[in-house]
Amino acid sequence: MAQGVLWILLGLLLWSDPGTASLPLLMDSVIQALAELEQKVPAAKARHTASAWLMSAPNSGPHNRLYHFLLGARSLNATELDPCPLSPELLGLTKEVARHDVREGKEYGVVLAPDGSTVAVEPLLAGLEAGLQGRRVINLPLDSMAAPWETGDTFPDVVAIAPDVRATSSPGLRDGSPDVTTADIGANTLDATKGCPDVQASLPDAKAKSPPTMVDNLLAVTLAGNLGLTFLQGSQTQSHPDLGTEGCWDQLSAPRTFTLLDPKASLLTMAFLNGALDGVILGDYLSRTPEPRPSLSHLLSQYYGAGVARDPGFRSNFRRQNGAALTSASILAQQVWGTLVLLQRLEPVHPQLQCMSQEQLAQVAANATKEFTEAFLGCPAIHPRCRWGAAPYRGRPKLLQLPLGFLYVHHTYVPAPPCTDFTLCAANMRSMQRYHQDTQGWGDIGYSFVVGSDGYVYEGRGWHWVGAHTLGHNSRGFGVAIVGNYTAALPTEAALRTVRDTLPSCAVRAGLLRPDYALLGHRQLVRTDCPGDALFDLLRTWPHFTATVKPRHARSVSKRSRREPPPKTLPAADLQ
Repeated sequence: MAQGVLWILLGLLLWSDPGTASLPLLMDSVIQALAELEQKVPAAKARHTASAWLMSAPNSGPHNRLYHFLLGARSLNATELDPCPLSPELLGLTKEVARHDVREGKEYGVVLAPDGSTVAVEPLLAGLEAGLQGRRVINLPLDSMAAPWETGDTFPDVVAIAPDVRATSSPGLRDGSPDVTTADIGANTLDATKGCPDVQASLPDAKAKSPPTMVDNLLAVTLAGNLGLTFLQGSQTQSHPDLGTEGCWDQLSAPRTFTLLDPKASLLTMAFLNGALDGVILGDYLSRTPEPRPSLSHLLSQYYGAGVARDPGFRSNFRRQNGAALTSASILAQQVWGTLVLLQRLEPVHPQLQCMSQEQLAQVAANATKEFTEAFLGCPAIHPRCRWGAAPYRGRPKLLQLPLGFLYVHHTYVPAPPCTDFTLCAANMRSMQRYHQDTQGWGDIGYSFVVGSDGYVYEGRGWHWVGAHTLGHNSRGFGVAIVGNYTAALPTEAALRTVRDTLPSCAVRAGLLRPDYALLGHRQLVRTDCPGDALFDLLRTWPHFTATVKPRHARSVSKRSRREPPPKTLPAADLQ
């Protein structure tokens, strides 16, 4: 039933009429559409109906070909099938999330999830469908003389497509695979470079080794295809594609328009990566779940809520940790490379792939995988200011001189309870900002970043602006606070790992924090109990903790700080 419902929704995403009234662009709306389909659509008819809609879609680009080939769309006459009886509002929603795209600084095909993250629907649904099919590994054809698949070919199933492409059970994402480098080049690969310039001259040291011989349909339709094509385009323009660009909704209660913070962002936005990773995680889960599987509406409600099967760690808040546990960089690089090889086979005249050698495809795959694993999986998820409803800065902020040499750790003290969901964490951020602006008279919330117990970091003054967190030292380091009172208790392990590992390592990689940075507790520089006895005792055991740092003299304190000296005891959020 679940697989049939998903095919119907995939078809509606491609076939629904424009101009219908629509629901807010929320994940809850997508779940509502799935629930309505599950109630109304006969399971026996659903798959064929949606397959016909998928095959009749006007988009004939390489990603659509991957869907046709790897998801096994059927060749049926769509005009002979009745449309699904969805309400006009849900039909309008499916049209709006039909295809992920970035145009003129706006992002389309994305929805706001309950955890505050923005998610692209297309790769999410593709991953769910691949998982419902039980995961398949497609053995790549290595015969360079074999004829390419034509645009008009139909693919009743993988076995019938070509004798050398077979559907087998998936070996699992973490099975052994050799590390992929630009030297892992195969001799018996597809010849896509005939009639092209000497494309191998750019990698003269490449050695002939084993190329990828299989493609995992789950990884291909979610992450690998888009990673490869986007970085392929970057390699041809001698530029590094942006990865993980965030954006802002016009409103959070009933979102309609999503504007990217970088108008020149690539397709690999934060929302796309979120949706693709969710597709991989949930697709893998479905492939390992015996019948009867849970309904998709129920599964998504749990995943974007309290956790699948009541596991609070198995939810969208922790997609990066769960995604990193599923695969390795070497396997993903092989999959990106293999998907590009498959796309060469599916569309030999593709302008980006036509004259690419295996050496160049391997290089693209290695670059894409390195950036994805280090800059996305290896970094914490940070909600931008607009996501938690920040008020504008009052006055004129001052730029930091980067990179900085210190990381100052705080606890908020008030709010005292840890925040475990987006609604509460966002409310805490607004409350602290009001206190800092209205009561303390500062220009903004004082901290550079605030870490919740919901798996997210919340942007305060961010990486580039001087904060108001550590009296006399604001321009020398970043101030990071964990929501809660940690005098006697410790934060969650996820919050601790963010402050100890992922946030500073990501900042070092980006050139924002020096590799030899010193980590200090607030109390080492200002007369305060912050960050609490329990947390400070733990800080002493961390790498980069420095015990011998003298506070700067009063003469080096800014004018604003001298007007606002901290009290002997800090009863609320840490002061400037």
